[in-house]
Formats: sequence, C-alpha cells, structure tokens
Amino acid sequence: MQDKLGRFIKGTHWRPWRPFWDKEWLENEYVTKKKSASEIAKTFNVRDTAIYFWLRKHGIKTRTISETRKVKYWGLLGKKNGMYGKIGELNPRWNGGHSPERQSKYARAAWKELAKCILRRDSFHCRKCGVANRVGNKLVVHHKRQWSKYPEYRFVVSNLITVCEKCHKEIHKKKPEGWLIP
Repeated sequence: MQDKLGRFIKGTHWRPWRPFWDKEWLENEYVTKKKSASEIAKTFNVRDTAIYFWLRKHGIKTRTISETRKVKYWGLLGKKNGMYGKIGELNPRWNGGHSPERQSKYARAAWKELAKCILRRDSFHCRKCGVANRVGNKLVVHHKRQWSKYPEYRFVVSNLITVCEKCHKEIHKKKPEGWLIP
C-alpha cells in the first residue's frame, strides 16, 4: 500500500498477504494438522525454505527426521520391505546397470550390514590410532587388500578393518597396497 506521494504506508507490505506469515495459522497447519513444510509450500507455490524461514521466525520447533518418519508413512524398513534385496534386474527400476561396479556394490544393503558388523566388531574405534567415532572424526571400513586388485577379498570379514578418515588417508598415501595387519 502506498500513500498519495508513492511512499509505502508503515505496517503494509508490497507483497500480497500470505497465511503462513501468521504464527497461529502456521502452527495449526504444521504442528496440529502435521502437514510438512513441503506440503504447505506447494499450496502457496513457494519453496520449502520460505516455510522454514517463517517457522524459525515464529519460534515453531521443526521436526527431526525420526519425528517426521513417525508422522508420515515412509514404508517398511529393512527385510520387512518387499523391495529389500531386489537389486539389479530384480528391481523394477532397473535400466541396464550404468553404475560402476564399486559404486553399485557399496550401495547395496549387504555391504551396509557388513560395514556395521565390522564397526561393531572393532568397538567403533580406529584400529590404527584407537580414536573413537565422534563428530568430526568419522570411521570408515578399510580393505586391507585393495578392492580393485583382490576381488575375491572384497567381502571377506578378515580383510576389513575400521579406521578413522585421517588414518585412512594416511594409509592410502603411504602404501598403495593398503594396510595389512597380521
């Protein structure tokens, strides 16, 4: 809104009013009705970030991923999911195997379970320096014998160890063959 001289009138805005600017309305939609920020954003043809901006501005606590999963149906997890283990041609979204071998193997549930097993076995500590898993010090599963040169050892438990990212980089700098532990 502008006055006769073309100046904006205090308390008015050049954009048309939006309901999500109102705290009570936004709280009702997000908290009470449990709508997601994406759903609210689509209604008004704005981006999710606009809704998150107003949630923060109004002091409305946003949901964590685990809280979101409780509110929204995300399907069954793990072996209970009907698509579990359907990889390659068994998967309905299969379109000819364009991923490099290494990438496709690491993305599979079998590798993820094996990696968790190795981390647990090593008590979530780096086998080289002994540091624990912490923020800023991520642990990784390392192949003692190289992935590319020894395909038969790729998923052998005795060939896998837990190391922190710092030691992992150091291992690959010093020894191209990896780090062998007796």
